[in-house]
Amino acid sequence: MRVEIWSDIACPWCYIGKARFTKGLAEFAHRDEVEVVFRSFELDPNSPKGTTAPVLEMLAKKYGRTLDEARGMEEHVAASARAEGLTYRTDGRDHGNTFDIHRLLHLAAARGRQEELLDLAYRANFAEERSVFDAEVLVALAVEAGLDEAEARTVLADDTAYAAEVRADEREAAELGANAVPFFVLDRRYGISGGQPAEVFTQALEQAWAGREVPEPATEAEACTPDGACAVPQA
Repeated sequence: MRVEIWSDIACPWCYIGKARFTKGLAEFAHRDEVEVVFRSFELDPNSPKGTTAPVLEMLAKKYGRTLDEARGMEEHVAASARAEGLTYRTDGRDHGNTFDIHRLLHLAAARGRQEELLDLAYRANFAEERSVFDAEVLVALAVEAGLDEAEARTVLADDTAYAAEVRADEREAAELGANAVPFFVLDRRYGISGGQPAEVFTQALEQAWAGREVPEPATEAEACTPDGACAVPQA
């Protein structure tokens, strides 16, 4: 069975959703026969490359809130992350264009190191004081993931390298009706949107394996939409 996961490194619910999916997969009896592939999805593709903004300022501007209110929104997400055993910083994070990160993830996929790089990038973005929008940080992460430093630098220096692969993933997402991430597709037959609880993923895997239709989850899960907005409490 193949599971494809469309996500963006800037999406906190993708970070959380991956952890929940991993837990759900661990409870699936046939987990060793599941191939997991990560696909590209840019939440904010029009964000100018090379420029960043503090996440709290971005949230305050987007939702018309004060910085303290934006911090409260982040604390809501942080609580969900910490409940999954994840570290989540609410201050000091940047928001920017993720196209180069996706291109580097495709290089990692070609070298069999995709999930390793993805996990490192999530950790750098949400848990550590390292900006994933800095080319030198991306090179360091690539090396940590087991990629060749020179090859990683070559890819980042060439805007066309793996660009077609990123765009192909994004077209497929649109064709599949994905309008928010994370978005999970099981064997190209069943789709699950949002950072669902682990048990929802386990049940979906079991039903897909048995050839039965996977029902819509009982509740809507948190997700991030293409304009860069993520589900946060509005009160």
